[in-house]
Amino acid sequence: MHYDLVPMDRSHLEGVLSIERACFERPWSEQTFTDALYNDSVSLIAAQGEDGTVLGYAELSVILDEGCLEKIAVDPKYRRQGVAEELLGAFLRFGRANLAFITLEVRESNAPAIALYEKLGFQQVGRRKNYYAEVHEDAILMTVEFDRIGTV
Repeated sequence: MHYDLVPMDRSHLEGVLSIERACFERPWSEQTFTDALYNDSVSLIAAQGEDGTVLGYAELSVILDEGCLEKIAVDPKYRRQGVAEELLGAFLRFGRANLAFITLEVRESNAPAIALYEKLGFQQVGRRKNYYAEVHEDAILMTVEFDRIGTV
């Protein structure tokens, strides 16, 4: 399967919203994504197939030298094919060059995501009790720190 990682734009919204509804109990609205597209502190990327199909997407917000992975999702049809790892890898490369760390929250029951994050260097650093209140589930806080000693 061939795809490219591209900056998300309005042309990706239909595909992103479809994935959003398939992956999350409380999906973000079109307006939320539109607002993010025009927010200078947010980076949105899409994994786009040769035919323009959105396979997955990710969002990173940055404040000073701190990154927060706000969202990452892959269409269920394209999971377990490395798409999420590629999306996250793009943000990790950016982080190594520009950030002190990236942090995220993940459902405690989402073992595949936790395994991916750990594989890519994230460590569990805390827990938010009942963070996903609609399903009474905790969020695991995970962070990857970057060694920026000697960098400008």
